[in-house]
Amino acid sequence: MCGRYTLLIERAALEERFDARFVDSRDEPGTGSETGGFTPRYNMAPGQQLPVITNDEPETIRRLEWGLVPSWADDETGGIINARAETLHEKPSFRAAYERRRCLVLADGFYEWTETPDGKQPYRVAFEDDRPFAMAGLWERWEPDSETTQAGLDAFGGGRTEADDGTAGPLETFTVVTTEPNDLVSDLHDRMAVILEPDSETQWLTADDPRSLLEPYPADEMRAYPVSRAVNDPSVDEPWLVEPLES
Repeated sequence: MCGRYTLLIERAALEERFDARFVDSRDEPGTGSETGGFTPRYNMAPGQQLPVITNDEPETIRRLEWGLVPSWADDETGGIINARAETLHEKPSFRAAYERRRCLVLADGFYEWTETPDGKQPYRVAFEDDRPFAMAGLWERWEPDSETTQAGLDAFGGGRTEADDGTAGPLETFTVVTTEPNDLVSDLHDRMAVILEPDSETQWLTADDPRSLLEPYPADEMRAYPVSRAVNDPSVDEPWLVEPLES
């Protein structure tokens, strides 16, 4: 399972790498943020609004909530953070999104945990040079029914958009696709996030059936190292979280 990840790169370099730009209200002039509402992240967690590139806006980096809520769900609870690559095309929760709503989840590392005599130990998995990459993702748009919408934004948690009339707008969410682990990750977990080759990213967004891309990324250029157990707390998002533990 991919349940936490990192994005250490600065905004300008991230936009250049993916040839896309942040565009939302937090990026407007006068917001008081020199980085336009984006700063490096060291502990990205489910339920947060995180940067993705969707197939319908490939030149834009948007923030969607991590935890996919199917469009047909009765309510917005129980978002799904991971989707198995082997069953995307058949599972009701993912089938429509796989056909029409794919996305790139922007990252440069992810955390996995392994059992030790002292409890679970987190490891950060990344490329040796910490270069950014895209994980394969799916996204969805969930619309509240008319009765619920009239309750307004106070009836919902964070991450909701607001309609022109001041009521709650649609909830846009995403999930990270996982596959079998490579030789490096297999020592930590039995699944890993699908990391796309740079020249396959557009294909993931646009191809009719890109299942052939959903293979484990080769381990040759990757590393895994133990980090502080403070990463277990999603409220901790500090640079020292990605530093290797001293042996």
